[in-house]
Amino acid sequence: MSAKILYVEDNPQNMRLVRKILMSAGYQVLEAADGLTGVAVAAREQPDLILMDVNLPDINGLEATARLKASPQLAWIPIIALTANAMHGDREYCLAAGCDGYLAKPVMKNELLSTVALFLSQASPYAEAGYR
Repeated sequence: MSAKILYVEDNPQNMRLVRKILMSAGYQVLEAADGLTGVAVAAREQPDLILMDVNLPDINGLEATARLKASPQLAWIPIIALTANAMHGDREYCLAAGCDGYLAKPVMKNELLSTVALFLSQASPYAEAGYR
């Protein structure tokens, strides 16, 4: 069974690119175009990993991350910020806000796949321990 990844992204071109990369690697991709929908999809689908854009049209990705991490049923899911916010200090800001990882856009295929694989391998003990 392939891992289920939720990508929360409001830009259709970015969504299409990341979906293509992840699906070609065998992952199941769930999508949400805003933060509130992302939180709802995560609660319903219990994905194995979440890729979270920071700049979203309703609540931003960091607020969505805080809501997910506040839920005992969802806090175990690794969240990787995938954002165009790539200035000095943005990585630290995203991590301090609750994200487990950080990738700057434009993302490179190999960097995305290796980061996803790393976080999925680290997340599996949580899922196996019954946190799903």
